[in-house]
Amino acid sequence: MAGIGAAWALFEAQWVELREVETRVNRLPPELDGFTILHLSDFHLGTASLNGRTLERAVAWSEEGEVDLVALTGDLLSRRRGETRLTDVLRRFRSRHGVYAVLGNHDVDEARSALGTALLDDSSVVVDIRGKRVQIAGGGPAEDWEWPKLERLADPDADLRILLFHFPDVTQWLPPASYDLILAGHLHGGQICLPTPRGKLRLEHLRAHHWEGVHETPAGTLHVSRGLGTSLVPFRFLARPEATKLTLRSQCPSGSTP
Repeated sequence: MAGIGAAWALFEAQWVELREVETRVNRLPPELDGFTILHLSDFHLGTASLNGRTLERAVAWSEEGEVDLVALTGDLLSRRRGETRLTDVLRRFRSRHGVYAVLGNHDVDEARSALGTALLDDSSVVVDIRGKRVQIAGGGPAEDWEWPKLERLADPDADLRILLFHFPDVTQWLPPASYDLILAGHLHGGQICLPTPRGKLRLEHLRAHHWEGVHETPAGTLHVSRGLGTSLVPFRFLARPEATKLTLRSQCPSGSTP
């Protein structure tokens, strides 16, 4: 039985869920209704794993159609031997308004050079999209946690403010309405989960406020990706890797994610 369980967990770690999610964002200008973002996270390239396969499936899916923005929320390069693959992936994304990324707590120094101008390290850019000012801001890795820095980054004159940050808990200490959309990863959906009568028992990061998916928080609408790679062990159970295309809506259509 243990062998069967391990075989399934190894299979699930490569079984990428390709998700298309419509989500309401407060304060979204009508001109930006339908704005699309490809959100990917936690590649963990370079480790002894099958993470390169899951990333390849996600990138191949992304090549089927162009999006407005690509957002990568950290833990992309865990060992320097994965740098070439990361550089190749960045060239393949199809995005009308650019690729933006932040670092996570497992990124090695080579991630900075691989990401180049895509990296937002406690910095932001403002892009004119359909006549509206869209700010994309990004915070640095764990040792640089300072919420006042992220609060000061927020541009009060932007028509849409998007924050990329590796850790979802950022929403717990940002002031209300700091950003309109916050994208994060880190938690892997728990990576190894056990079913219980009270729901999943998630064995990675045992305590979290928001494990995965879309959540309304005081700081802004939050999307947490389960990520594409694995950490520590090359297995997943009840926590499939994911690639997500978010479509922003000023009003949430019936049956979609709030």
